[in-house]
Amino acid sequence: MTIHRFRRVRSGLSISAATLMLACDSPSKPAAPSTPPQSAAPATPAKPAGPAMPGMVPAPPDVAAAPADAAKTPSGLASKVMKPGMGTVHPKAADSVKVHYTGWTTDGRMFDSSVVRGSPATFPLDQVIKGWTEGVQLMVEGETRRFWIPSALAYGDTPSRPGAPVGMLVFDVELLSITPAPPGLDVPSDVAAAPADAKKTASGLVYKSLKAGSGPKPKASDMVKVHYSGWTTNGQMFDSSVRRGQPATFPLNGVIKGWTEGVQLMSVGEKTRFWIPAGLAYGENPGGGRPGGMLVFDIELLEILKQ
Repeated sequence: MTIHRFRRVRSGLSISAATLMLACDSPSKPAAPSTPPQSAAPATPAKPAGPAMPGMVPAPPDVAAAPADAAKTPSGLASKVMKPGMGTVHPKAADSVKVHYTGWTTDGRMFDSSVVRGSPATFPLDQVIKGWTEGVQLMVEGETRRFWIPSALAYGDTPSRPGAPVGMLVFDVELLSITPAPPGLDVPSDVAAAPADAKKTASGLVYKSLKAGSGPKPKASDMVKVHYSGWTTNGQMFDSSVRRGQPATFPLNGVIKGWTEGVQLMSVGEKTRFWIPAGLAYGENPGGGRPGGMLVFDIELLEILKQ
């Protein structure tokens, strides 16, 4: 989790089965990394992609720039349908997708390909580079689409991760299947700011009950079992026990301040949304892959386990 003053937050992806993956983990004290990104991981093994791969896929003729007939979104993402799909449903950001893809830099160098590996990649769509999160939502099952992803929606022009491709990237993506996310993983509509009917404590913690509970309230010294999902205010999910399918158990006085205070306001069975200011979370620029700024959590208190 990420709440324990920080157990682990993984940000980064390897350049292969998920050249595109970005993932963080939840709120708890430092701990060993979990199995493939707890918040998101490709089905195929993650391993660095070298300068070349056996069986290179030739670069498309328009790799250097999107053609005039490519569609362009306000973010600057350009795309063109290469093969129409037979599906009618578009994936949502919280859904998991299975895809085949190949990626090139604009000079025609292939840097990753699930096609070459012979194994599709599977991952939650909200845990990848922004260009993928946005772009794959435009697709339907069976469709193949070419994307020209500007550097701001990929790894930037001078990314800090060794081996990450820079500048605009070009991907051919085939959407093979969509797996709907479990309930509760969609980005809240009020993720950017708390609504007017939310309550606020003296510390600056803001909260709103989403589902009433009927049990007792925990004390700071108690162990609690919860399900939770966490987002930054731009809608990026950085951790979710719901996605992992396994509730989190931890001492309430061993987590970030916003959790210690907030969960004590809850009754067993209750589900609450919290807007936790940076001062009660990890600060504005915490480093180490931890999410900065105000954080938004949906928390369901399942059980109180006395110390």
